[in-house]
Amino acid sequence: MRTCLALFRRRVSGGWRSHRTRWMHAAAAGWLALGAAPLVEAQPLQTARLGTRGTPDLRASATSAQKVADDHDAITGPLTTAGIPAPTRWSPWVAPLLSAVVPGAGQGLLRQQRGVVYAVAEGYLVVQALQSHRDASRQRDAYREIARSVARASFGGGRPDGEWSYYERLQFALESGAYNATPGSGFTPESDPTTFNGSMWQLARETFWRNPDVAPDPTSPEYQRAIEFYQRRAAGDDFLWSWRDAQIEQDLYRQTIDRANDASRRTRQMVGLLLANHALSLVDSYVSVRLRVFGGLSENGDQRVGLSGALPLPLPR
Repeated sequence: MRTCLALFRRRVSGGWRSHRTRWMHAAAAGWLALGAAPLVEAQPLQTARLGTRGTPDLRASATSAQKVADDHDAITGPLTTAGIPAPTRWSPWVAPLLSAVVPGAGQGLLRQQRGVVYAVAEGYLVVQALQSHRDASRQRDAYREIARSVARASFGGGRPDGEWSYYERLQFALESGAYNATPGSGFTPESDPTTFNGSMWQLARETFWRNPDVAPDPTSPEYQRAIEFYQRRAAGDDFLWSWRDAQIEQDLYRQTIDRANDASRRTRQMVGLLLANHALSLVDSYVSVRLRVFGGLSENGDQRVGLSGALPLPLPR
């Protein structure tokens, strides 16, 4: 009997100690759980709350934020973890400079598809300008060869190429006439007014002589000034010409000059359009950079420009 009581007391005492230890462990675990619960459960609760009510808004906001981030990275470079722009190798104002040099390059740097339009226009205009310049050069060589082989063939000398004003005269004057009517015995201008040199001498007499038909003293200032005027404007010995018995060749010469003038005019027009393309691409890139740096972009990254106003309306009393 005593042995049974001793065993019962030992079992009860051991059980009480075991239950007390278990309760202490449970209390400690509870306190730890209560202290860590706000840290662990705050984020799941917030995520669950936003996930149930604002999932579409989060997706739209994420898309918009990603687009703005991409545009920001394209201009100022990616952001660091502290929110400070990471160092980049180029400034946003490089884009306008690139557009000024190569139209469309700045738009490509800014990830704008319309840069392809500027680039294609640049290539087309360059090809057209080169083609027109080549046509003008070919036509210029052609009318110079006609003048050398037909109108100037009967005259000696080296027949060098002259200025544009010289070839322009060959269109309208049938022949140049002599430069010096009395070679070897002084200098006497051409007197036939139907020739080019003769018309220049007549103009000189009318300009400097009191009476064009009465020659003053050859040593007088008015005579010397008329001679100087004639020598500056008349065709020299190496540039004399005549279209006599060659009217068909003169007509072909005029047509060739007209084609050369048309090609030169097209070249100037293409060069003007090239400059305009450079300027337009520069302005477009400059405006795009300003809008991206200082604001003015829509949510999808497109530029948005508009007008706003207010209309006053009377309020009912």
